[in-house]
Amino acid sequence: MTWNVFHGRDWPPEAELQVRAHKGNLRRGPRLGEHYEQTNWDLFDLFASFIRGMDWDVAIFQEFPPAWKSRMAAACGAEAHRAFSGRNWLQPLTSLIGRWRPDLLGAWEGGSNTTLVRPAAGPIAERRREVLTRRPETRVMGLTRMESGLCVANMHVSTSPPSAERELLDAAERATAFAGTGPLLFGGDFNVRPKASGVFDRLEERFGLAPRTAPDRLSHLLVRGLEVVEHPAALPPAARDVPDPQTGLRIRLSDHNPVTGTFARVGVG
Repeated sequence: MTWNVFHGRDWPPEAELQVRAHKGNLRRGPRLGEHYEQTNWDLFDLFASFIRGMDWDVAIFQEFPPAWKSRMAAACGAEAHRAFSGRNWLQPLTSLIGRWRPDLLGAWEGGSNTTLVRPAAGPIAERRREVLTRRPETRVMGLTRMESGLCVANMHVSTSPPSAERELLDAAERATAFAGTGPLLFGGDFNVRPKASGVFDRLEERFGLAPRTAPDRLSHLLVRGLEVVEHPAALPPAARDVPDPQTGLRIRLSDHNPVTGTFARVGVG
């Protein structure tokens, strides 16, 4: 699974609530809409319950609150590899503020690309952090090697399409070198859609990385040296809705859909 968790925040689909959810919001929620609410409170328990309940052996996250690493790993029965991204200069203060009022700082809460590995795929043998760019902000890739030989590359590249494409090709070169002849999972938030970018063709032609999730998706799980059992697909937006028993309204976790896929070693049933 790959999921950009939006710094542990909610993102209701009702437009009037989204306006109030932008960073700088000091008021503690909930703000109530017709079917949804916007919370501005710590949603770790809701995210942890959702992630724990998903069927995965490897899960990679972007915009992942740094302070969540150990608690989320424990909640999911997993090992963790955290690669700090940008805007972490005032840790742990910003994490404390982010826990108190997530929408007050928004992305300035800090962030990481964090990989969780359950025992079926682990244990983790090596962790590495690769800086892809420092301008206009730091973008990184976390490289994780399991004792099984599986390697995982977890990234969140720049929002500008030309920069994103350069960073993806650079990341693919580094990740395939890291994996060597072993199987590689290369995923995360690519910030470009296949229907609008030729970089996916280049990733496949030059590095053997495929398949793209869908023409309109930003998050992808590409592989090399693995058989595609179930093609990567995004969950529907409503799949990440959780109920608030106090109000009867729904809370939509993150502004991104999780993407899931199933892969196996080539030639292994």
